[in-house]
Amino acid sequence: MKNGFVKVAACAPVIRVADAAYNACRVIECIREAADRGVKVLAFPELTLTGVSCYDLFGHRVLLDGAKKALATVAEATKGLDLLSFVGLPLAVGSRVYSVAAAVYDGEILALIPRENVEGSPFSAPAMETRFVSVGGCETALESSDTLFCCAALPELKIAVELGADRDALMPPSLRLAQAGATLLVQMASFPETVSSRADAELQARYESKHRKAAVLLAAPGRGESSTDYVYSGLCLAAENGKLLAAEEGENSLAVTEIDAEYLVNLRRGCSDFEFESDCSEYVWGGEAAETALTRKFFMHPHLPGTAAELPAFCERMLDIQVAGLVKRMEYARLDHCVVGISGGVDSTLCVLVCAMAVKKMGLPSTNVVACTLPCFGTSSRTKSNAIVVAEQLGCEVRVIDIGKSVYQHFDDIGHAHDDYSIAFENAQARERTQVLMDIANKVNGLDVGTEDLSEYIDGWCTYNGDHTSMYDVNLGLTKTQVRANVRYLADTTEDRVLKAALYDVLECPVTPELLPIHDDQIEQKSEEAVGSYSLQDFFTHCILIDGFTPSKTLRLAKLAYANEFSDEELRRWLTSWCRRLFSQQFKRSCLMDGPAVEAFTVSPRVGFRMPSDGEAALFLQELDEN
Repeated sequence: MKNGFVKVAACAPVIRVADAAYNACRVIECIREAADRGVKVLAFPELTLTGVSCYDLFGHRVLLDGAKKALATVAEATKGLDLLSFVGLPLAVGSRVYSVAAAVYDGEILALIPRENVEGSPFSAPAMETRFVSVGGCETALESSDTLFCCAALPELKIAVELGADRDALMPPSLRLAQAGATLLVQMASFPETVSSRADAELQARYESKHRKAAVLLAAPGRGESSTDYVYSGLCLAAENGKLLAAEEGENSLAVTEIDAEYLVNLRRGCSDFEFESDCSEYVWGGEAAETALTRKFFMHPHLPGTAAELPAFCERMLDIQVAGLVKRMEYARLDHCVVGISGGVDSTLCVLVCAMAVKKMGLPSTNVVACTLPCFGTSSRTKSNAIVVAEQLGCEVRVIDIGKSVYQHFDDIGHAHDDYSIAFENAQARERTQVLMDIANKVNGLDVGTEDLSEYIDGWCTYNGDHTSMYDVNLGLTKTQVRANVRYLADTTEDRVLKAALYDVLECPVTPELLPIHDDQIEQKSEEAVGSYSLQDFFTHCILIDGFTPSKTLRLAKLAYANEFSDEELRRWLTSWCRRLFSQQFKRSCLMDGPAVEAFTVSPRVGFRMPSDGEAALFLQELDEN
């Protein structure tokens, strides 16, 4: 359970209706298979040991006695297994019959949890007080549904159980409040198969897990149930914070995955809705912590949708946010021109595309976008050509302003040698470009629209008061991977063949600041050689700043996501660099200009992730070195 991961499973074996002894054997087989696969929490459907389709037989002594014996058999078979199982059965307590979930661990029945919502069912509502029931010669507590089961090896893992209709809107408010402390909701379902049952269940699980900032583990009755009135599908699934992790449906369904309890607690720490904490001192299970083998997928681009089919709508939405933000700012300031410094790089290319869409939305001519290419000592003909082609195809006013003479004059003014390629040589060019763009914006009643993206602000790969500064930055909320996705989407969808070719070539060019002299017109200064792959940086940003993971956990996941891209040594080196730059470059983020966020994370000093400009990276680096 290292790093907060725990392997969980939902199982729906093919049973025989009312044959509790046979069903116990099937349940034991499932438990042993799950244990062999490293599962620590296993959920079965409601009334597993008898089937949900017994109708009036639920009140018969023979069925009730058989179910209790079957449960005792299952409990005995779990001795020595570090696996918490939730098994369903009907249970008689005096004159009442309950549908209960039995929590079974290492040969013991820890507790029995009755179904709360019994409307329309043959079962009784549970009494308020705790009672004890004899099962297999042992007294077991009949608890309420707000009972939590806590893992000794993973304190963040708190489990609550929901049976049948307890998961619907009729669930008592008190129950929902109590279960707010649970990070894993085990849902032992009883619904039959319909044409929409799987889609409905998946949607509900995604919603509940997102709403509660929890994981949901659901098991529904399987094919062995009676088909007198319904057919049952054996749907098993797991969801975490709105994301479906695993789903199986059919005979002997078994959905296995890993949930991240540490991640769920990280989410809750930033939300005041989860102040409620339940006492877990009574039902604690689990042995020593061990590393969980991970089977779930971790993608290289967590800032983008998981499937290609979702990407077009995602890009459209990002572009709409960028355009809407720019239009609002221009209308408020009574400005009618956009001024953009175009370099031929992917960031400035997206910026000029967004500006063209903004002026069109405002009913202004495309020439109201003033696209300025400002070549100097490191500008290649390839990037300059792409910048001009894109701007011209969009109908922008293109200005070519060579700033070399101005920069040399500035060097003379401050006593800097023309062949001294130190940091002042580079930054003077960036600051000269910003001065030119802002002054042109003032002349044309326009807005100097910034091009820097979120990834570059996080690693600080920008010149303070140079490209770091603008009057409004439409890329401020987008990571480099999101910027590239938008440009590729626009390249894929444009009917302008010249524009399409130029955009594809922009995407092929390496990321470069073009601030050092070049030879043979070749791009020599490459950003990713200095700060690492931006895809990798964006992965680190998502893991550490959004998910709240430690550097060592982030490294573990990066090894899975980038197994064929980088060596372990390279991943550790670039993660170390990222951590250092996160702290050392904060001063640039503390004074960022306005710009719209496109996801729930931003580094805006007003509403985004904030940190001191003189903080130390020591603890982050130490945690990485020690693991």
